[in-house]
Amino acid sequence: MAQQDSIFIENLSFLASIGVFEWEKQFEQKLELDIELSTDIRPAAANDDLNLTLNYAAISRLVINLAKAQHHDLIETLAEKIAAKLLQEFNTQQVSLTLRKPSAVPAAASVGVKITRQRQEPTL
Repeated sequence: MAQQDSIFIENLSFLASIGVFEWEKQFEQKLELDIELSTDIRPAAANDDLNLTLNYAAISRLVINLAKAQHHDLIETLAEKIAAKLLQEFNTQQVSLTLRKPSAVPAAASVGVKITRQRQEPTL
């Protein structure tokens, strides 16, 4: 039976330059992110060792730094970049994330994208 453990971060809030309109490129807007990364927590739990699990703080720093590194027109683009970088940098086979832009539609509490991406095995 496959392992079903995961590490998650809910409602990580940060400011980033995002949006297709010229006025959106003049300032940073609030984004909110939920992330879930598949992992086997048993080695970390057995050894009580942070080095054997996924570090929430390191994940959060990577995401915020990536989002702030440059302007993105589309939230879809940023979501794909975040998922790809997490799969590349951390020991996880799958990343699910929800990236929200709460100020995009005044009549809505929030809008955004929800994606799940898996590590691609190299082809020979």
